[in-house]
Amino acid sequence: MENVKEAWRKENHIPSLQEVHKSIPIKKSGSFFRRLLGFMGPGYLVAVGYMDPGNWATSIAGGSSYGYTLLSVIFISNLMAILLQALSAKLGIVSGRDLAQACRDHYSKSVSFLLWVLCELAIAACDLAEVIGSAIALNLLFNIPLVYGVCITALDILLVLLLQNKGFRYIESFVIALIVTIAVCFGVEIFLSKPEFAGIAAGFIPSSQIITNPTMLYIALGILGATVMPHNLYLHSSIVQTRNYEDTKEGKRSAIKYATIDSTIALMLALFVNASILILSAAAFHTTGHHEVAEIQDAYHLLDPILGSGIAAILFGVALLASGQNSTLTGTLAGQIVMEGFLNIRLKPWLRRLITRMIAIIPAVVVTLIYGEKGTGELLILSQVILSLQLSFAVIPLVMFTNDKNKMGEFVNSKWVKWLAWIVTGIIVVLNAYLLWGTFF
Repeated sequence: MENVKEAWRKENHIPSLQEVHKSIPIKKSGSFFRRLLGFMGPGYLVAVGYMDPGNWATSIAGGSSYGYTLLSVIFISNLMAILLQALSAKLGIVSGRDLAQACRDHYSKSVSFLLWVLCELAIAACDLAEVIGSAIALNLLFNIPLVYGVCITALDILLVLLLQNKGFRYIESFVIALIVTIAVCFGVEIFLSKPEFAGIAAGFIPSSQIITNPTMLYIALGILGATVMPHNLYLHSSIVQTRNYEDTKEGKRSAIKYATIDSTIALMLALFVNASILILSAAAFHTTGHHEVAEIQDAYHLLDPILGSGIAAILFGVALLASGQNSTLTGTLAGQIVMEGFLNIRLKPWLRRLITRMIAIIPAVVVTLIYGEKGTGELLILSQVILSLQLSFAVIPLVMFTNDKNKMGEFVNSKWVKWLAWIVTGIIVVLNAYLLWGTFF
């Protein structure tokens, strides 16, 4: 691995997330499942970004307007995410660097600074979606005004700090518990909505309609554009290093295998949640003639009367609240990783979180005061547009680094993975550019 060390310009003296680096022991022997259990956790933190409140609006709109047709888009998006997250984990394990640290080493100071600014904008946009999603959930469940709900979300700083102080496994356990809550809520919702299983199966097969219908294409692009989260690529490359695997070729090879399995299983659970939102919307709204439902609030208020169950809307609201809180935790970690990795400076976690939170809360409060519910919906869409803008600047370096034999040594991507990674990158770049053009022009 000598060539790998030479390929990086500087030694990486400060590990990513230093306070929890290699803090979780890994058994060197034992059954496959016992070893996998040691690596399970980071994938679920990553999966959270694929089911955050920002994704809900596009899935609700897609289901209510076009039934089950766009399930194929969610499935293809998920396959792309599985590939990119596997590459992210591999970069962190092989190089001992997260993606932000790798960018700082490879690029000039000015380019690194630009990439940092773009990534901070993406994290702030994602945080904005979480703030709005949580505030909408509090409003729907407890009738708390949106402005107060936005302010209440700032208190989750205390929860994040408490979990960080107890250990990284506590954060992972909390996140997994919330993901299970979301999955159970939607499992019950689907049972209540009685969807057509033949229609669901057909929806996973790509249809030419998606390309020929401009409105359907635009919603499909929205689903694709909002699926792969740029900050997740930085996050995953860091948190896989919380495992104390052996720093040998065999140890790294084993870590890559188990980390990839972990993230693949977690992202398949995210696929279930995202598909469930669209299936619920299709079964409850499209089949009953409610084709214009696009807002989260509208979906909540219509669920009970349409499904004839007093619990449907409550489950929807609980899942939304769990989704917003989950995304908050991972956004906190991503913010810390990005700032430390790109700038090589460290802030106290509460200060870093407070800065990010204020960037999200201030525009959310202003828009909520001026425009009310309608404004929050448009702000959610804007947050996804900003995420789309930044995505290419995270995906391209990741693919470049993992395709570079000098940096990755024997762990460099195989020829077919290289081609597949660049094809996926090209699709993401083109589709996001088209989505941005359609949004603004």
